[in-house]
Amino acid sequence: MDPTKHEIAARQMRSITYLGMALNVGLSIIKILVGLLAASLALVADGIHSLSDLITDVAVLLGMRLGSKAPDQRHPYGHGRAETFSAALVALILTLVGGAMIYEATLAIARDETTPVHYEVLGVAIISIAVKEWLYRATRKVAIQSHSPALYANAWHHRSDALSSVAVAIGFVALAVGFTHGDQVAAIAVGLMIVWVAVKIIGEAMRELAESAVDPETVEHIKNIINANPSIRQWHKLRTRTVGREVFLDLHILVDPDLSVTAAHEISETLEKAMEEQIARPINIVIHIEPDTPELRV
Repeated sequence: MDPTKHEIAARQMRSITYLGMALNVGLSIIKILVGLLAASLALVADGIHSLSDLITDVAVLLGMRLGSKAPDQRHPYGHGRAETFSAALVALILTLVGGAMIYEATLAIARDETTPVHYEVLGVAIISIAVKEWLYRATRKVAIQSHSPALYANAWHHRSDALSSVAVAIGFVALAVGFTHGDQVAAIAVGLMIVWVAVKIIGEAMRELAESAVDPETVEHIKNIINANPSIRQWHKLRTRTVGREVFLDLHILVDPDLSVTAAHEISETLEKAMEEQIARPINIVIHIEPDTPELRV
């Protein structure tokens, strides 16, 4: 396992998360102040939603800090699961946010409430949509590069904030054309989308905790690397699993039975090096070397 991959990914993840925290604080202050001045409860609620993103930012940073700790005697496979639990925590917060949006919007429709929207509110909503959508895309890009489930969940929390601002903007347009419940209907649709994303993230976390194999594309890449080594006559018993951002892999390879132990070991080392260089994610490999004899072939 190359520790450099962990370090580079951790730096990128911390940078985008700290940037997100700074933007969340700024947007929260602007939304709450303008919302109070314009008597817009919708924008005040949106500002509180932006503030809730700080909770998920802290959860991601904590998960990264714990997950990047070196293996120890009690945790010989590392602490990568901390990031998985962090992703599940963020998804749980997303579920609560989405459910709260649906609940409040439904009650507002039942009470036949209308939402007064001012041009200042619309302006702030548009700024929020632009900033949070950019932050979603930037965070998602780093999450995919680093294969971090916690950061991916946090990216969707940024998008949920952008979508809640979309609901505020739709409320303004709906009010302008005479549909007084446009804001509430949009909020319900956004809430359902947020809950769906949260359920998907939790499902991915549960699959990892259930020791499922890594994604098919990575497995196929691993097979191609093995097959490209001419010294490996045959291989079998390939198993993969994910621990946080790291791939754990073990397999059996068959080599020339007349090789010395040193030569067979060099084949194993060459294969490990090839995988570490060609697989983007941090990878931990265990290779069992077997002589290429008829009884061991499959």
